[in-house]
Amino acid sequence: MKHSVRIAPSILTADFGQLTGQIHAVEAAGVDLMHLDVMDAHFVPPLSFGTEVVAAVRAASSLPIEVHLMVERPSEHIKSFAQVGADTQIFHYEAAGDMKTSEMLITQIRELGCEPALAVNPETDLETFEGLLPQLTQITVMTIQPGWGGQNLREDLLEKVSAVRAAANALNLNDFTIEIDGGVKAHNISRCVDAGANLIVAGSAVFNDQQTPAEAVAELHVALGRST
Repeated sequence: MKHSVRIAPSILTADFGQLTGQIHAVEAAGVDLMHLDVMDAHFVPPLSFGTEVVAAVRAASSLPIEVHLMVERPSEHIKSFAQVGADTQIFHYEAAGDMKTSEMLITQIRELGCEPALAVNPETDLETFEGLLPQLTQITVMTIQPGWGGQNLREDLLEKVSAVRAAANALNLNDFTIEIDGGVKAHNISRCVDAGANLIVAGSAVFNDQQTPAEAVAELHVALGRST
C-alpha cells in the first residue's frame, strides 16, 4: 500500500559543502531514512566516501542510516561501518558471489548489531538469490547499473520487483521490504510502488540543481498521493 512506502534520500548527489543543512532539510520534509552509497573503485568504477561521511551523517541526523556497500570485499568493511552508526548494511550478491558467502555476510552483519540487506544487480535473476529471502527482511533491487547517480530507471526491471514480492508473499514474509534503487523520480515512483516496492531510494530526484531538497521531497510525497 502506498501509505506504507518509505523514502530514503541518497546523498551521492548532495552538496557536501552543505551536507548537514541538506540532511536537516530532507528530515524536516518527511523522509524516513538516509541511504549512503559506499563505492570502492573496484566493484564499481567510481570512488565515493568512507566511514567519515557516515559518521558525519550520523551526527547530523536521528534517522536510520543504511549503508549500500558497492564494494568488492564487503566483509572487510562491515565492522567499521557498524562502529560509525550504520543501522542497515546492504551488500551485493554479485560481490559475495554465492549463497554460502552471502549467508556468512548476513550473519556477520547481524552479529555487529546491524540489519543485513541484499542488493542485486540488473542481470541477477530472482532464482539466483531466492533461497536467501527467509534469512532477510530487505532486498534492494537495482533498477540501474550501479555506480553512478542520475541514470534513468529501467522499467523492464519492475517485473523483477513484482517477482520478488510474489516470492516473499509465498513465504509469508508479510513485512518484507523491497527497495528500488536507481532512477526513481516523481513521474515513475507510483509505478515502482505498484510493482511491489515499499522503500524508494531517491538520489538526484532529491538533490539536484532544479529544486531545493525540501521541494523535491514534497513532490515525491504528492506523487505518492500524500498531502504536504
